[in-house]
Amino acid sequence: MSIDLRSWLEKVDAQGELAHVDGADWNLEIGTINTLHSRSERCSALLFDGIKGYPKGHRVLTCSVNNLNRLAIAMNMPQGGSGMDFVKAMRGKLSVWEKTMHQFPPQEVASGPVLQNVRSGKDVNLFELPVPKWHEADGGRYLGTGDAIITRDPESGEINLGAYRVMVHDEKTTGLYMSPGKHGRIHCEKYHALGKPCPVAMSFGHHPLLHRAAATELPAGAEFGFIGAVLGEPVKVIREEITGLPIPADSEIVVVGWVPPDKTLSEGPFGEWTGYYASKERQAPIVEVERIYFRNDPIILGAPPDRAPFDASLASVVKDSAVLWDALDRSGVPDVRGVWESEVGLQQFVVVSIKQRYPGHAKQVGMLACQNRPPAYHGRYVIVVDEDIDPSNITEVMWALTTRSDPEKDIDIVRRAWSTPLDTMIRKPTNAFFNSRAVIDACKPYEWIDEFPQAISTSPEWEKKVRAKWGKTLDLKSRRKIW
Repeated sequence: MSIDLRSWLEKVDAQGELAHVDGADWNLEIGTINTLHSRSERCSALLFDGIKGYPKGHRVLTCSVNNLNRLAIAMNMPQGGSGMDFVKAMRGKLSVWEKTMHQFPPQEVASGPVLQNVRSGKDVNLFELPVPKWHEADGGRYLGTGDAIITRDPESGEINLGAYRVMVHDEKTTGLYMSPGKHGRIHCEKYHALGKPCPVAMSFGHHPLLHRAAATELPAGAEFGFIGAVLGEPVKVIREEITGLPIPADSEIVVVGWVPPDKTLSEGPFGEWTGYYASKERQAPIVEVERIYFRNDPIILGAPPDRAPFDASLASVVKDSAVLWDALDRSGVPDVRGVWESEVGLQQFVVVSIKQRYPGHAKQVGMLACQNRPPAYHGRYVIVVDEDIDPSNITEVMWALTTRSDPEKDIDIVRRAWSTPLDTMIRKPTNAFFNSRAVIDACKPYEWIDEFPQAISTSPEWEKKVRAKWGKTLDLKSRRKIW
């Protein structure tokens, strides 16, 4: 398996999962097409070409991993199965990748496709690339949505890949918005404390796995090794001559420069993954660009956040669900049967199914879940259900919530929990980003579980008989999407 985006696109195209769009405008048309298509029943990857004002071949890719099939191709995992099947498979893979990632440090090479074109000094012009304006109320054009931002810790030398938003201010300057506590921001703060600019390399076009690793909470300096473990081979990198940072040799576009201390520009607003413009316009660090590297006919990887579903939301659901499930197992809590972070709210809406073993089991699981990553950061609701409920099926979850919980007895509130500037329920301006969590026990009451009314159900044997006789009729049923 290669970390090259074009090889991945060939596999996707061979399975009928790639659609070509010609002639769209970078100004809102690409973004609007992406949003509408993301919500369609059949969502293909979209490759935009012939973009207004740009030469043929300067392209933008969106909807890259919006379904399980393309996500499986990107993550080097088996195709087929349900969302919960993917989460279970991901759990097994995550532990293997984490144990073996130290065996796959990046492999430094002398050259690669990313060096096919180089723009330095006065020739630097970020608008040579078809940078989209994604949403109507965005404060500008955003090159960095599906990116991987590479920084180095000035003390330890560890290399980090992070997924941070990047707005283009002018031909030679970008914004770089990084939330407090993120590794890239900590690296910048360390450089600035020394009175030095922070070197940064920003990859804006690459295999989707690079962006997914950059967006994943991993130990410091682990991202390249993690990608190598997924691939089964080291990531090829080039030592960039200005910053000294390792850049992926197969990237489509890499922009390098410096984040100066005490220099900011107004950044945003930008439509975020909550579905709102919650963080509004603010002063943010800038990158003074010194060089742009890009392949012939470069491809920007776009993953603009939006109201779910959107680029990367499904990937976040699967990864976060597997991470939380593993965390619950490590805590010693028994008989967790499923974990699902709903695409509707991501870490703000998490469902855990269990086989109840003792009084307080459901409460224990809910409390642990709401304070473990990922929902520990900007979580909102955790619902615990019995093992007969599929946590990925929102209809079943709502049925359990309405028939197995009593609001007075079964809802607990956790106050002053970890939140974010993106939290829509925090009135700005403020520096106190706390929120609360609701932990809802939607399990049958343990103390009289054997007396609980019997649920209506269809036995597997009877379902098999009816499907064998009436399968064609059943396939004619209408589909309804429940939000």
